[in-house]
Amino acid sequence: MKAMVFAAGEGQRLRPITEKTPKSLVPVAGRPMIEYPLLWLRHHGIREIIINLHHLGEQVESYLADGARLGLKICYSKEAELLDTGGGLLKARPFLEDAAFIVINTDVLIDVPLAEVLAFHRRNEASATLVLRPDPRADQYGSMDIADDGRICRFLDTKIPDMTSSRAAKLMFTGVQVLEPSIFDHMPSAADTDKFSTTKHVYPRMLRQGERLFGYRFDGFWQDLGTIERIKEAEQSMAKGRVSLRYI
Repeated sequence: MKAMVFAAGEGQRLRPITEKTPKSLVPVAGRPMIEYPLLWLRHHGIREIIINLHHLGEQVESYLADGARLGLKICYSKEAELLDTGGGLLKARPFLEDAAFIVINTDVLIDVPLAEVLAFHRRNEASATLVLRPDPRADQYGSMDIADDGRICRFLDTKIPDMTSSRAAKLMFTGVQVLEPSIFDHMPSAADTDKFSTTKHVYPRMLRQGERLFGYRFDGFWQDLGTIERIKEAEQSMAKGRVSLRYI
């Protein structure tokens, strides 16, 4: 199985650090941020990985090289301009389109059991399975609802008619997902646009077309690393033993 790590962002919320250092190399508890998703993937047996690059991407490539130091096989998808999540995926299609694949953001700490997510994905014959978590701030970042069987019935402002959720929790995306190659069939062609979002454009379209989108609810440890404050929170949690990442 292959994976993609999104690492092209400019890290605007981490300035001024990211003026000279790419976001994915910002240190978190003594190691570059991007090593956490890479080590999580390796822990679960996924070693062929593509990373998209843009802002100061040459530093990331220089640091990780071909991935051999971490026991991985890494290649790169270089974006002359930011293509957003959908455009980034589409550019990496030749690497990913052979079978189901994993996508993870570079700025999340998570210890979700991937084998369980994959079993859930396959059991439901899903086109896409997003790992979701309850969060009182979900509406602020973009919330969604799942039906009792885990099927996504509301994605942001898009709803499946006649399907409702009996689950009260507001769920938000963790940045981890399992995708089938069929997702590429729902993307604009490169001739139409290079830059588009999966969450704003692709998933709502798939939901309206009746595609099987599922949400795997995860109640374990998760932390985004998008700001200095959030990085400090993560470092404190690890230092005080409140969280132990099995893959480190």
